[in-house]
Amino acid sequence: MKWPLKSLIGSIVLAIGSPLLAQHGMGHPDEWKPIFDGETLAGWDGHPEFWSVEDGAITGQTSEEHVTKGNTFLIWRGGEPANFELKAQFRIGAHNSGIQYRSFETDERWVVGGYQADIDFGNQWSGTNYGERFGGILARRGEKATRSPEGERTVTSLGDAAKLAEAIKVGEWNTYHIVARGHHLVHEINGTVMSEFIDHGSAARSKGVLALQLHAGPPMKVQFKDLQLKTLPDSPDATRKVVFVAGGRSHGNGAHEHRAGSMLLAKRIAELPGFEAVVVTEGWPEDESVFDGAAAVVIFCDGGEAHPLNPRLEAFDEMMKRGVGLGTIHYAVETVKGPAGDKFLEWQGGFFEPYWSINPHWRAKFEAFVEHPVTRGLTPFEVQDEWYYHMRFREGMEGVTPILTAMPDTGTLMRPDGPHSNNEYVRDAVVKRKEPQHLAWAATRDGGGRGFGFTGGHNHINWQNDNFRRAVLNGIVWISHGEVPEGGVPSGTPDAEEMDANQDMHGDLGGQRVFPFAPRAPRTEK
Repeated sequence: MKWPLKSLIGSIVLAIGSPLLAQHGMGHPDEWKPIFDGETLAGWDGHPEFWSVEDGAITGQTSEEHVTKGNTFLIWRGGEPANFELKAQFRIGAHNSGIQYRSFETDERWVVGGYQADIDFGNQWSGTNYGERFGGILARRGEKATRSPEGERTVTSLGDAAKLAEAIKVGEWNTYHIVARGHHLVHEINGTVMSEFIDHGSAARSKGVLALQLHAGPPMKVQFKDLQLKTLPDSPDATRKVVFVAGGRSHGNGAHEHRAGSMLLAKRIAELPGFEAVVVTEGWPEDESVFDGAAAVVIFCDGGEAHPLNPRLEAFDEMMKRGVGLGTIHYAVETVKGPAGDKFLEWQGGFFEPYWSINPHWRAKFEAFVEHPVTRGLTPFEVQDEWYYHMRFREGMEGVTPILTAMPDTGTLMRPDGPHSNNEYVRDAVVKRKEPQHLAWAATRDGGGRGFGFTGGHNHINWQNDNFRRAVLNGIVWISHGEVPEGGVPSGTPDAEEMDANQDMHGDLGGQRVFPFAPRAPRTEK
């Protein structure tokens, strides 16, 4: 039986740690919140001669009799958002307007400068990122532009600007969606990405006011409604939501315990201040709203050709572009060469590639660690597991940091050649060149998103190893843009009862289910 998301959340489990049900209507800091009441300009500040509410919409208007000498703005006084998403419906009848964000106020009243999501009636500039009193054009429609610390701008194409313009309905209502996370700024109109700007410049702004523009010049009218703001997990006042996707049963008891392992990890994540966790079992959720507001997605399931992301690359890429973190555990690090592998390289820096990587069972010894937030609190340890190695990483390990590195012995290369067992490339690396192998890694990507791959996790019992467990918990906190404590993420060692609680041998829970974490009560029968 398939349980609908809402009925399951409301009837089966209790929440622990942070208030986990907020994404489903209980007032969470990082849910969508209206910033316009639809009736008045309460919370907004602008020249009363030009701004009003008409037909349930904020309306800015000039005429032959009432002109503005310079650009004037209606400023939202609800705060200075840093990392956020903003959605707004807009309609323009003439001339030019825009939505200001991370902006600064000037000495002139109701005048601001900063990043602007451009809007124009002629449909030449809508979707552009324009620097109002802030450098002019930053990223045109159809451009993904990056500004270096030295101020140099490099550009790649997102598509033909004229073709993208076809998604905009001139003179009608359109939906603007602005995503600002870290250095990465994305403008979408009606679901189509119009421009991206990555600002590493010395003047880059990390927060500031929101405002609506009424442009100087010919008479014009612009309207805005349904303005919704959502703070993102990078913001200090937001709770970080981690969604675990646990695959179904695939091995014997104690191996590939996707559900039990995910629930064990989620329990500890939910105990951290400022975090919440949701576990989806039996594979990819039918109701994908569970990902709304996620800071990170952690996947622990069977992979390869059947990896749940393979048929969802384009849709999942939209989450990745918004800076959502991605973590994969054990078999979930494996996909197939080609478009899926390319996306894994982009999203998390590396993956298990058949006929290149191998999956032996062996005892890996971890004796030293690089300095990185994910290695905090780790001490030398060794663990027997099915440690995959010889991953396919980005060229030159660009943006990739090894977290767990060990030297395999030649006993790991005794099997015949095959897609997972052995190959000439891994023999050259280990036998001839004697290259230590990276079994877990952390990666950054353009726009501030992060990825974490962990090849262990075959043996459920290993979650009792404090270093093994801490490495994964540190990785999850890091990809969520949380602060990893100096001593690593604290977590109690699970006892035998907890380890046994959710293993597959105790019976299926009845199809796909979604758990705002906590786990079900431990079973005592054997």
